Amino acid sequence: MGWNSWNYFGKADINEGVVRGVIDAMATNGLRDAGYVYVVIDGGWRDTHLGPNGELLAHPKRFPGGIKTLADYAHARGLKLGVHTCPGTHDCGGDKVGGWGHEQVQVKQFADWGLDFIKLDLCSLEVEGGWKEDVIQQTYTKWHALMETSGRDIVLSISAYRFRDWYPSVCHMARTTYDISCRKFRGASFDGTSQSVMPIALMNNASAAFAGKGYWNDPDVLVVGEQGLKGTQGLNLDEQKTHFALWCLMTAPLMLGNDPRNMRPYEREILLNRDCIAVDQDPTEQGRRVKMTGDIELWVKHLADKRIVVLLINRHATETKPAVLAWKDVTLSGNVNVRDLFENKDLGVFKDSFEKNLPPHGCKFLLLSPVASDVNSSF
Repeated sequence: MGWNSWNYFGKADINEGVVRGVIDAMATNGLRDAGYVYVVIDGGWRDTHLGPNGELLAHPKRFPGGIKTLADYAHARGLKLGVHTCPGTHDCGGDKVGGWGHEQVQVKQFADWGLDFIKLDLCSLEVEGGWKEDVIQQTYTKWHALMETSGRDIVLSISAYRFRDWYPSVCHMARTTYDISCRKFRGASFDGTSQSVMPIALMNNASAAFAGKGYWNDPDVLVVGEQGLKGTQGLNLDEQKTHFALWCLMTAPLMLGNDPRNMRPYEREILLNRDCIAVDQDPTEQGRRVKMTGDIELWVKHLADKRIVVLLINRHATETKPAVLAWKDVTLSGNVNVRDLFENKDLGVFKDSFEKNLPPHGCKFLLLSPVASDVNSSF
């Protein structure tokens, strides 16, 4: 759990002052205490060339104090710091600042700076043959081995745009998709393009069986908050709640993509919801989609304490739709207590099923607990 600079600030608008401000905000506005502890600087922190020994250099104008001072600043406030870097020859903007042939030098830098998180983005490899699959695996495996022996506990996050079955043995988390649409990339959208929330979630769902035991699939940074273009919001409130619930049910890394210095009340309410966060942080499995009935989708996650979390989603863009959850669809029967996770309250005990109308792109995020009582109520 943490924050990544890309969705809101991109490459041109990130700088040392912004990062310090974000660290200060997260340390005091409840985000750190809710579990959001990693502050990750994405593109924009590097200079446009490497040093004489292949070392990475901080951008002299955006980050004149260097990265170690920011790591120290974060640690002093109970947070952790990470950066984006590239294992190829060039970064995604075309600057020749990749780690190809300089892996040992750069990993040592990260350890010396006191970093806690590395996002290793595939970007460009301008050598003969380029990024063939065997080269990708060998390269990331090399980085993994160097980081394991660096003397520092560093989370390795692979960003190579799709799932590969060797990820669980090499990294802690890995992207299963291309970038999600966000404020700096066409604006956030809920459904439609391949980089909208729902298509991204379904791509991530395809590799659900591989998640667990210290490895987690990453469907990319959250787009909760003001993630539209030209001052527009991006996702509406119902869409944002559905998006956050999906990421929590999928046990995804919860990396914020907003501006923590200026959070709106609705952002705080969604992102600081402890019931939802508890679902995300339960390591039993990655929840997955189990059923579709017309526009209604049913997603399920089994928790360590044997309770079941369900997410009912209305995919229709303009119409409210009834959603019926039958206990038999989630291997339950009889009386079940239903808790609404967004409202943080119990709705009562229901027998055999639960029904609720869902607004367009809206959801119900529910915790189901079997009970022995014969009590039946309605909602």
